[in-house]
Amino acid sequence: MIISNKLKIFNDPIYGFIGIPSTLIFNIIAHPYFQRLRRISQTGLTYLVYPGAQHTRFQHALGCMHLMEQAVQILRFKGVKITDVEEEGLLCAILLHDIGHGPFSHAMEHTIVEGVDHEAISLVFMQQLNKEFKGKLDTAIAIFKKEHPKKFLNDLVSSQLDMDRLDYLKRDSFYTGVAEGNINAERLITMLNVVGGDLVIEEKGIYSVEKFLMARRFMYWQVYLHKTGLVAEQLLIKTLNRAKELIHKGENLPCSSILSFFIKNKIELKDFNADVIKKFSELDDVDIMAAIKEWQHNNDFVLSTLSRMIL
Repeated sequence: MIISNKLKIFNDPIYGFIGIPSTLIFNIIAHPYFQRLRRISQTGLTYLVYPGAQHTRFQHALGCMHLMEQAVQILRFKGVKITDVEEEGLLCAILLHDIGHGPFSHAMEHTIVEGVDHEAISLVFMQQLNKEFKGKLDTAIAIFKKEHPKKFLNDLVSSQLDMDRLDYLKRDSFYTGVAEGNINAERLITMLNVVGGDLVIEEKGIYSVEKFLMARRFMYWQVYLHKTGLVAEQLLIKTLNRAKELIHKGENLPCSSILSFFIKNKIELKDFNADVIKKFSELDDVDIMAAIKEWQHNNDFVLSTLSRMIL
């Protein structure tokens, strides 16, 4: 087991220094499953429209953890009881909430593994890690599944105003340069409270919530649903589907052994055993782009044309 260096910090361009709060968190971040997120684009092919959008799921996960630390601190200051076990559960849950994303995040969510959402794969990853860490993720898994008896803990990880949304809006706005998406996450967190077991925003924070909702709307209009970005994602999906057709017809397409496994086999959620999750953990953006670079020279007109269009 890795011994945590408590002084280990990340320098984030948005929040400044992000510390690692515990040995368990350190070991999760150091795990190959989590390190893979460095090679998963946060916003798919959005960088074709906004060249600065080169950030990854790794950065996003760390940012979410940082905001969660702040939220716990604020709620405790206001008299909300959060135990050390619950705090670590929150931090682990938010750190791992996106670990099930495949290459290019949402762009290929149902192409590599058909009919399985990234949340379901994230849960399988968390359960696998829980075995390795001898049950230390029990609380995190309960929160992630929205089964924790303290409802506000579940809401901090997944709700209309969770740490995930606060980070991705601020981060995606920063890296795309779309200023309309920038939100004051710190102000919103400062306004958090718990009433009757529910996570609420204090009345004086209503304008910050309004700004948050408008920022989210602007980001969907200008970034997430940008026509060129959507077309690029469709090209990527069509390219993979064409590759699947050719392979099922018996053609031998050059690609990594890991990508080949997922193209040749129809993997469903029930198939995600330890072996498949290990294979999935080795799949990232690099496999897809390397394959597309090879496929642009393929004799099949459709596959080569689609590949060249993306490149």
